[in-house]
Amino acid sequence: QEDVDIPSRRVLVTGATGLLGRAVFKEFNENNWNAVGCGYRRAQPRFEQINLLDSVAVHDIIHDFQPHVIVHCAAERRPDVVESQPDAASQLNVAASGNLAKEAAGVGAFLIYISTDYVFDGTSPPYKETDVPNPLNLYGKTKLDGEKAVLENNKDAAVLRIPVLYGEVERLEESAVTVMFDKVQFSNKSANMDHWQQRFPTNVKDVATVCRQLAEKRMQDPSVKGTFHWSGNEQMTKYEMACAIADAFNLPSSHLRPITDCPVVGALRPRNAQLDCSKLEMLGIGQRTPFRAGIKESLWPFLVDKRWRQTVFH
Repeated sequence: QEDVDIPSRRVLVTGATGLLGRAVFKEFNENNWNAVGCGYRRAQPRFEQINLLDSVAVHDIIHDFQPHVIVHCAAERRPDVVESQPDAASQLNVAASGNLAKEAAGVGAFLIYISTDYVFDGTSPPYKETDVPNPLNLYGKTKLDGEKAVLENNKDAAVLRIPVLYGEVERLEESAVTVMFDKVQFSNKSANMDHWQQRFPTNVKDVATVCRQLAEKRMQDPSVKGTFHWSGNEQMTKYEMACAIADAFNLPSSHLRPITDCPVVGALRPRNAQLDCSKLEMLGIGQRTPFRAGIKESLWPFLVDKRWRQTVFH
């Protein structure tokens, strides 16, 4: 039999079972990289099952696979969960990230640590990479501490800060954007929607492309490291996203109610943590899917009234 040609460039993706990790794994895999994904609860059979808090297991997979690049997507990213389980969140977001950075340095792998716009307080956007972080909630603080742990353990690593994500979800609750779809679809009862916080919804496919482009740029140029920002460029509140979703599927939006007060429950959120992405753009890196096109692609499998499909896609 003929030898199967396995690409020589190797990438390890953590959190490969999650919304972003799946997109990152797919992007590298489809662009001539030998990609291995690892996950924890949902890993098998497709991905390696690794507990990132188990330093021996982490050491072994990195030394066995010898990746050129590691994209670290795994995190506790739900702000309200971080507030209620601070120790567990800190273990994953900070300790595991620092350890991964150390192991990456040990084999000369380029680590891309995925961080968040929530490291900023949202009072003076847009934010450049050099602006001083000031996280308002514990989630933002653990991700900022994770950034520091990564760069302290691996001076050649990269930090990629990104905002709220959406994309091809396995369940609507996987993204803070797609979770609104049921409220949009069930127009028989009015739904309150946040119209205070300014967000920049970003497609995971675009972030995945940025990760691959950054990795490939680094293969040619060792000076590519440090902190970077990537984000969609359409500014929308959750209310405006919900209206755009309704519009994309020709659904009514009159039952959606904009709430302009600052939310009082849950973790504090920054009002507007817009990220300045010019540093990556200057490197010729980036991709942006228009929100309406991206959200339609992500949500149509969850459309309740299938009759709409005909009008939407023909």
